[in-house]
Amino acid sequence: MKAAVLITPQPVTQRPLQIAQVADPQPARGQVLLRVRACGVCRTDLHIVEGELPPQQPRMTPGHQIVGEVVKGATRGLPVGTRVGVSWLGGTDGTCSYCKRGQENLCDSPTFTGYSVPGGYAEYAVARADFVFPLPAELDDRHVAPLLCAGIIGFRSLRVAGVEPGERVGLFGFGASAHLAIAVLLAWKCEVYVSTRGKSHRELAASLGATWVGSETEQPPVQLDRAVTFAPSGDVVVAALASLRKGGVVAINAIHLDRMPQFDYDRLLWGERQLRSVANMTRADARDFLALAAAIGLRPRVTVFPLDQANEALIAVKNDAVNGAAVIVP
Repeated sequence: MKAAVLITPQPVTQRPLQIAQVADPQPARGQVLLRVRACGVCRTDLHIVEGELPPQQPRMTPGHQIVGEVVKGATRGLPVGTRVGVSWLGGTDGTCSYCKRGQENLCDSPTFTGYSVPGGYAEYAVARADFVFPLPAELDDRHVAPLLCAGIIGFRSLRVAGVEPGERVGLFGFGASAHLAIAVLLAWKCEVYVSTRGKSHRELAASLGATWVGSETEQPPVQLDRAVTFAPSGDVVVAALASLRKGGVVAINAIHLDRMPQFDYDRLLWGERQLRSVANMTRADARDFLALAAAIGLRPRVTVFPLDQANEALIAVKNDAVNGAAVIVP
């Protein structure tokens, strides 16, 4: 099969992914073989390709927002032809203390799609059968792909922040994940305040119904009940914290953060304000979000790239040149 393979992590401008012919994957017991119909491009893929997340496997194929069709290894409830989604969390041990407490997103021995096992920048992929999600018919391949990480993790971020219907919520950074989270917030009748870099991102936020839009570290004109940061920048975290009311919460949606600057505790954190990090997702998050997305008709903005242009897709994401989400279609 054809796949985009990472040999040596390096800046995406060096086009580190090689389009190669590799052996077809074969499903082991408890796995399904999928024909990849689409795969969303995530900023975490950038961290992997550029080496900010250390390599876990040689010759890795990235991609963890996979829309696939079961072609082999079918199980009860997943017959051949079933259309399913695969996300970042590709498996857990099921035995650690976190799994036993229902916190599988914190598992001590997780498997990550497109990082510790090959992902979806390819024509075929394998996945654990108990970590795939049958997809609602209302959501087509290209538009459901970005929901499988950007959407799910954005949804979990809102949960971690403790968002209640009708609250004032800030989104700091407005890429693939935030432009999906805003649809959920508006369905919950929240007021949404967006701080983000890039004129096109600010225009997109306004067009999608944000109450107010400003630059990346600009404070909204009102105090916020909750905020979620999507940019991997400590400065943005501090800007979000400065925008909270007493008792408010900032959820940091970033697997990698450049740094955390010093800040004034008395002014910014005192008053029972809280900082929380968002780690991975659970299968329950995925099921709940996909059902909600189908119910509200969530349809993200996407730019499609063929598999041969996987490097160009990553470059576009890095340069914020995609309004919405990038999707690779083999």
